Amino acid sequence: MQGISICGSVASPHGANCRRACVARNSLRLPYEINNAVSHGAYSCHWHMHKLHINTNGRRMNATVRTNARWLFGGEGRSSDARLERSESANEDILIFYFQMDLQTRIQYALNIEQFDVAKQLREKLTEIETEIIRQCEARRGSSKTEAQDKALDLLRVRADLQKAIDSENYALAAGLRDEIAKLEAESLAVSAKALAYQNVKYAFRLGQKVRHKVHGYRGVICGMDPVCCESKSWMETANVEKLSKGPNQPFYQVLVDVYVDPELLVAYVAEENLSAAEESEKGRFDHPYIEFLFYGEDTAGDFIPIKQLREKYDQPRYEASGDENDDDGDTSS
Repeated sequence: MQGISICGSVASPHGANCRRACVARNSLRLPYEINNAVSHGAYSCHWHMHKLHINTNGRRMNATVRTNARWLFGGEGRSSDARLERSESANEDILIFYFQMDLQTRIQYALNIEQFDVAKQLREKLTEIETEIIRQCEARRGSSKTEAQDKALDLLRVRADLQKAIDSENYALAAGLRDEIAKLEAESLAVSAKALAYQNVKYAFRLGQKVRHKVHGYRGVICGMDPVCCESKSWMETANVEKLSKGPNQPFYQVLVDVYVDPELLVAYVAEENLSAAEESEKGRFDHPYIEFLFYGEDTAGDFIPIKQLREKYDQPRYEASGDENDDDGDTSS
């Protein structure tokens, strides 16, 4: 086993263009293949997820996901501000989640055919990858409680230094320390707000729910959620997060976007205030290459049913739509 890459292609009846997403690592290469083809009028969209390549490198694991897709037949002019919310990190997160599930399946298969050495090796690799993913997730989202405590300690230290500077009549140093205190107080307020958001978060939307973007109008499906915006500062600047009425300190959702709307958008990262639940009339056909491995299918209300592993990832309970009480998704626990 020597490598992984993921490739999706979007094609018209007269040609094809390839969307590539590569999660690059160096020690494990487990090939897999998924095909998903959809068509709509004169358009056709064919996604071919071919291989996944994931490496670990000591304590660091770097990943790059690049997206390049468009409608090749009548698809020009679809560009809009909606693409400002496109999230490569959210897309990468979904692909790595798929890789984890694929690796778990391969471990079970190795056990079933009594290849115990292979299963052990795969399990060790899975443990290594999961540990690194947790570390990266904590680094990206931050431990709000720890951050708040650190800021409080920094403030105490700088205030003590300020008092010493005043006592020694070093007023130039004192002026600089006052500026530092003002900056720390602002940062402490932001961190405290983030910690409060993590502690008291209540999501307005659930995994698998079909939604509509209030500003851009496209239909989407919720496949992930964060208590606050966990994207980079550069992404937040590009997406104009500060212009939102609630800013970054509100729930943000990973949203799969219908490929008929814009195959380049694929996965958006959207603030809760910009989403509304889809009306019943809007819960028609929805096509996206990730639907098959994130959801079991649709419930009686027309929303998607998240797989157990996805619910566990976000610590979300099983949702029962009216009329689905006797349905079985293969999981008896919530």
